[in-house]
Amino acid sequence: MGLVYFKRYWMELDLRLWRAPPLELPQGYELLPWHPELLEAHAQAKYESFRHDLDSNVFPCLGQREGCRRLMQEIANNRGFLPQATWLAVFSNPRGQTVPCGTIQGIVDAQHRGAIQNLGVVPGHRRRGLGKALLCRALQGFQQHGLTRAALEVTAQNTEAVRLYERLGFRCVETLYKAAPVPAGT
Repeated sequence: MGLVYFKRYWMELDLRLWRAPPLELPQGYELLPWHPELLEAHAQAKYESFRHDLDSNVFPCLGQREGCRRLMQEIANNRGFLPQATWLAVFSNPRGQTVPCGTIQGIVDAQHRGAIQNLGVVPGHRRRGLGKALLCRALQGFQQHGLTRAALEVTAQNTEAVRLYERLGFRCVETLYKAAPVPAGT
């Protein structure tokens, strides 16, 4: 089996200098703070966000419903898991159903940084400011916990995400290469 290498950026933000911009969600959307009963909704939002995206090639578990559930469980059980940096975006549709449409998780890593684990917005709900709102809430959670740095890793080809992170003050501090199996059918 062959491998393909994905260029990824390690980005960091100085939380001592960062101030949250004003946030307004579109009508029908809200952000819910972490609660263990929302684990399945986070997993669903993660799966719907990543299953057809490049990152499901980089991290195959993101392309599988069960893989996303396992990943969400692992994050929630991580010693550094930070509930106040973990949020779920939901949309209340006209039929009165609440649909998970975005997710972000945060942990405190070994270097005592706030580390974003996954930020995903379901394709039909993108370009509405949900990614920015989720990220800002996570960063505020890191600040409330007394952290001074935030970090994340992003695939370089995901230019929209890279631009969002840069607009909010993240800077690339390292370029990495992630090996992954060649996707089936290529």
